[in-house]
Amino acid sequence: MEFIDLKRQYRAYQEEIEAAVLRVLRSGRYILGPEVEELEKALAAYVGVRCAVGVSSGTDALLLILKALDIGPGSAVVTTPFTFVATAEVVKRVGAQLIFADVDEETMNLSPEAAREAILEAKRRGVCVRAVMPVSLYGLPADLPAFEALAREFSLHLVEDACQSFGAAVGDRRSGSFGQAAATSFFPAKPLGAYGDGGMVFTDDEGLAEKIRVLRVHGQTRRNWCEYGGINGRLDTVQAAALLVKFRHFPAELARRQEVAKRYREGLSAAPLRFQKVPEGYLSAYAQFTVRAPEREALQASLAERGIPTAVYYPYPLHLQPAFAEAGYPPGSLPVAERLAEEVLSLPMHPFLEPEEQDRIISAICEFYGV
Repeated sequence: MEFIDLKRQYRAYQEEIEAAVLRVLRSGRYILGPEVEELEKALAAYVGVRCAVGVSSGTDALLLILKALDIGPGSAVVTTPFTFVATAEVVKRVGAQLIFADVDEETMNLSPEAAREAILEAKRRGVCVRAVMPVSLYGLPADLPAFEALAREFSLHLVEDACQSFGAAVGDRRSGSFGQAAATSFFPAKPLGAYGDGGMVFTDDEGLAEKIRVLRVHGQTRRNWCEYGGINGRLDTVQAAALLVKFRHFPAELARRQEVAKRYREGLSAAPLRFQKVPEGYLSAYAQFTVRAPEREALQASLAERGIPTAVYYPYPLHLQPAFAEAGYPPGSLPVAERLAEEVLSLPMHPFLEPEEQDRIISAICEFYGV
């Protein structure tokens, strides 16, 4: 059993994917070929924004947004400590100050209330907060309407880290359509994954989108003329071609993820697990299906003995890691994030997970807990 079975997905679309990639190989247009622009237009329409810019990874999407917003030394960004390292890493890379705020106990996403307190404390200390960057963790959108209000209250940029949540929604708005800009990732294991790295920036700000297009080609406004300090951050044409094929099947895969999640929630309802809360009106993309599990390590070992893979996203909150020690958050300072890190466990989740396989996982967990 695979934790995320990318091989099954490839076999399902093999002929379409290979034909699309072969067209690129025969075209000779390997960098910023027409498939990149076609993908940008298709995904912008899906998310519900004016502009999308294909870039080299989700990490670079976040980095380019911060650079385009001129966030750097003398600025601070408020974000979550309970996420993948890239979210905080890009803040350091632009030279801005990193401010962590604790997460919500039920959704596991950055708490708007905690973020507000962090902003007020920063202002009391004379720190210039320029942006708030919530993460839509495990595919579940953060409380983005509340963060929009927070950004208006304090005149901040709202940047959504939607690297795990392409396809998710709050009401009739897709993840990626909130705030000044949003970033998503096409890492192979994401809900919409490429065959290598890739990412995209979404925004309604056409000027910001154009600056990001310049920044992704070394900051060049024309050949050999660098207006800005940019990066080599383009989305490869081959990846765009493969993503166009996968995107045609994405709505069906997203629906299947909902079915898999529902089956887990129903089948494991008697077990002493706590599920990530999906608020009313929210749609999770279920990049992962994550529970809070008593006796996590023992459960994980028991499942491994039965050939059932699991993963822990994320075992170490960022504020306790050496790379972010200068941010100044000692153990105990962000207790909810620290508690979640000790309890979370992600179960196999992908659109090709068969009901029989899922029943096997559910039975093994229920047997472990004696329910």
